[in-house]
Amino acid sequence: MFLSLSLVPARLHAQHLADLNFKVDVANPAFTKNAPRVMFDEAHNNFHTLSGRYKPFADLLMNDGYRPVVNRQPFTKKSLDSFKLLVIANPLGDDFDEADADKPAFSEEELAVVREWVKGGGALLLVADPGPFAKSASGLAKQFAVEMKASVTEDPANSAEEFRASMIVYSRDNHLLGEHPITAGRDAAEKLNRVVVFSGQSLKGPADSVAFLTVG
Repeated sequence: MFLSLSLVPARLHAQHLADLNFKVDVANPAFTKNAPRVMFDEAHNNFHTLSGRYKPFADLLMNDGYRPVVNRQPFTKKSLDSFKLLVIANPLGDDFDEADADKPAFSEEELAVVREWVKGGGALLLVADPGPFAKSASGLAKQFAVEMKASVTEDPANSAEEFRASMIVYSRDNHLLGEHPITAGRDAAEKLNRVVVFSGQSLKGPADSVAFLTVG
């Protein structure tokens, strides 16, 4: 759930805790040798870190054969050259308890560097919640013609809970979960049939983009 800036940090932290009981075992790792290095950004006041709220994600990466590397410096061509994967989760232009936390998280130079890196074959996973996170990350999204709506998306007809319209179910039954290599997996055991999200924003991509979680 996105919580407004008026809430104190302690309450924010209480609402966003890592699920340390999440099962991160991988029966068939993607890589068993020559582990690809994944740059995980922590240089832009990121709300999520590998040792904090994204620790289960870090464990999953490692169990799948990847090697996550924390980045704490502005993006440069040199710093990205040795990576093929970049993860940026909830960047902010300033600390969360600052009034201008929704200012751009990245400099114009960084935007250009990441754009050219992706054009050269790099893969970017950009995670941005609604509100100031979306506003801070919007400049990077625009480099790829992606528009962030910034507000919470609701779908009462496809909600997982009667009184929480922002907890949306995307499934093959309701036809909101699309066919894609990510949803199909490598075999039947990895195939996704149902995904539940909570309090996310909606995105609009360019004409050649692919959406596999589509709003009703």
